[in-house]
Amino acid sequence: MKSQTRLNRGQGFTLIELVVVIAILGILAAFALPRFAQLSEQAHQSSIRATAGALSAGVALAKTQWVSNGFTAATTNVQGFGNDNIDVSGDGWPTATGGAIDTNMTVTRCQEVWQGLLQANAPTITGTSASPDYAVSVQPDGDAGQGPDCVYTYQPDGQGSTIVYDADTGEVTTTIN
Repeated sequence: MKSQTRLNRGQGFTLIELVVVIAILGILAAFALPRFAQLSEQAHQSSIRATAGALSAGVALAKTQWVSNGFTAATTNVQGFGNDNIDVSGDGWPTATGGAIDTNMTVTRCQEVWQGLLQANAPTITGTSASPDYAVSVQPDGDAGQGPDCVYTYQPDGQGSTIVYDADTGEVTTTIN
């Protein structure tokens, strides 16, 4: 009977052991949580940079296709790029998919450029999803060009980071906050 009592005593944790384990977990959490928060922020920044890179590559590829097709004037539905529906300005920069070839960008045309260049893998934008990855707007042209620039504002982190596309020059600029 006494041997059975001794076995039962050795099968559990003491209160001191539990307190020590909880204290160790608390210390680990105090160091780990800030690191995880930083990783989340870095993930958002990487996502913005990757999207800006994809947009910039799409702009360059659309112009390259326009040049390789032998065009020197504004053109609708550039054949050989994406869904063959990108319209470009007289300088070869994408301007829309709906037959608009001047660089007077509107929100609708900015949405068309986004979807036409990034196609099926594009992050969602306003007008295409209930909770879009990017809000689309326009701002006055910063380089005294012809028309407003497209502004794509990243939504998931609420920091106001932007990707700006200038249809006058084909320039894609990223601002990460």
